Amino acid sequence: MHQNHLTLEMVDRDGAIAEGAEAVAGDSRADFLRKAGLAAGGGLLASGILGGLASRAAAATPSPARQTPASDVAILKYALTLEYLEAAFYREAVASGRIHGAAGAFARKVAKDEATHVAALRKALGAQAQASPKFDFHGTTRSRAKFLETSYALENTGVSAYLGQAGRIKTPAILLTAASIVTVEARHSGAVGELLGRNISPSGAFDEGKTMDQVLTIVKKTGFVKA
Repeated sequence: MHQNHLTLEMVDRDGAIAEGAEAVAGDSRADFLRKAGLAAGGGLLASGILGGLASRAAAATPSPARQTPASDVAILKYALTLEYLEAAFYREAVASGRIHGAAGAFARKVAKDEATHVAALRKALGAQAQASPKFDFHGTTRSRAKFLETSYALENTGVSAYLGQAGRIKTPAILLTAASIVTVEARHSGAVGELLGRNISPSGAFDEGKTMDQVLTIVKKTGFVKA
């Protein structure tokens, strides 16, 4: 039966998120998840973040002896969930063989970018990386018009999701990682906007971030995440 709600269980396949929520002193699980939850333990070493990105940010990378804050791990897990969604969407669109011309070239390029984002975030999280949910895109990957409209929505949501967490990230290397991804997501948004004849900068001169709750509500309403 189709499930129209994104639940913690869908995302937290290995139970790590719930475990992290329970471990946060002073907050109930609901409070923690509402404020920015999606956390696991803080054992991820910032010096291991995304290989090449970390080397470029060497001056800002903390000592390996320091543990990454649980809230930063939570943000990485949240970002990975969104990248799983985008990567699966573009992979399915390419595999469908129905998206041709400039839209098809866009789909192939972005599919590679999103797959790379997933691999990088999984590497950063290591053993703490959660499994991908299953998705049902309801035919939006097999129609050029629906594909482009959905892509436009996903890319703009992705930009606002990363921007919404920027001020909360405590580890410089993780902030650089997020910044390196959000600029690419913004390019994707502009490119698909142009294919649609839309404003490539729909928010004007300044983008507005969204909270985790706002973004997860948007994702839930799509019905793309299966139980």
